[in-house]
Amino acid sequence: MGLRVLVVGGGGREHALVSGIAGSPRLEALFCAPGNPGIAAEAEPVRVSPEDLEGLAALVEREDVDLTVVGPEAPLVSGLADLLAARGRAVFGPAQAAARLEGSKAFAKEIMEAAGVPTGRAAVFTMLNPALAFLEEHGAPVVIKADGLAAGKGVVVATTRQEAEDALRACLSERAFGDAGKTVLVEEYLEGEEASLLALVSDGRVLPLAPAQDYKRALDGDQGPNTGGMGSYSPVPGVDAQMYDHIVHTIIRPTVAELADRGISYRGVLYTGVILTADGPRVLEFNCRFGDPETQVLIPRLKSDLLDLLWATATGADLPETAEWHPGVCVGVVIASRGYPASSSKGDAIEGVEAAAGLPDVKVYQAGTACKEGRLVTAGGRVLVVAARGKDFATARERAYEGVGKISFPGMQWRTDIAQRAAGRG
Repeated sequence: MGLRVLVVGGGGREHALVSGIAGSPRLEALFCAPGNPGIAAEAEPVRVSPEDLEGLAALVEREDVDLTVVGPEAPLVSGLADLLAARGRAVFGPAQAAARLEGSKAFAKEIMEAAGVPTGRAAVFTMLNPALAFLEEHGAPVVIKADGLAAGKGVVVATTRQEAEDALRACLSERAFGDAGKTVLVEEYLEGEEASLLALVSDGRVLPLAPAQDYKRALDGDQGPNTGGMGSYSPVPGVDAQMYDHIVHTIIRPTVAELADRGISYRGVLYTGVILTADGPRVLEFNCRFGDPETQVLIPRLKSDLLDLLWATATGADLPETAEWHPGVCVGVVIASRGYPASSSKGDAIEGVEAAAGLPDVKVYQAGTACKEGRLVTAGGRVLVVAARGKDFATARERAYEGVGKISFPGMQWRTDIAQRAAGRG
């Protein structure tokens, strides 16, 4: 008997997960809620929102789903894994108590402090005046973080005191992020190269995946506002096997052990955003789900059966010591709509996706797309990710940007420097 699988979500990350799962010989049926036009080619889309926990639970029962793979963070923070587990269903995604690692940055800091995990110093505030007083004492640069979920946009790297004050007022006075910003962290500014390290975690067992690097800023040269991510690549030249092993043993395993000591079960992926400072790696953030757009460059490189790994993680079975990877590298370039990240243009006709996807070693993952009168149109801020594999970064970059060049829609924007530094390293 094969496995009946539901992927929750409808973005580029979920498209990558669906593509990876679809290739497994263990698969019997694959559903995605709500999916998107690209996902519909590989999974049956079901019009249930990721926020509709009861609707998702009903779908799992109706289709007799063996494994639910949760893409976005919001359903996990809201307790979807708990709801399905209570009904005897296997879930890839941590319980609500564990998902607080992403749902509350203050909680994540508490866990790191208890576990002795290296991270930046931070102060937590719920009122504006004490936060401003702290800022006056410590000055800039600092990092202002909304405590809760803010769709990847609740972080401001403030290089001046005025920028920091504006960010604090936006959260604590203007409620720009609603309840997510009612508690704010003022965090030490750290310098260094960033990397994303994902590991499968199953009740204390840890399987590290390959490192990736994400580009948060909207514009070339790491300029412009923070976004959900404008591109990524894997592996990361600055994170060799020795460095990765160090991060796993000083950051990931102690964090997982601290959760276990508190009786908190974690079955899913733990995303660790680190910065490689002169004093060693420090944690910038934890996420309780696959990164976006990092997943879009990890899945094409993964040689191991993705469904096998997800099922073992969700059911508490033994994980292999290492995952198998295809040789070479992968580069992913995000194509965003006009106005992103402040807004997004919807309904613009998209041309050239099939031509791009037809290039050698290129995959186009759909994110903010929809079908309108038989045409593919924009439906969100980040619209597509063009991911390309190659023997080296120069080759993969060339293929990815060739793919980007095949695609067009009004106002499309993308960064031209994804993996440029990595290619320069040879």
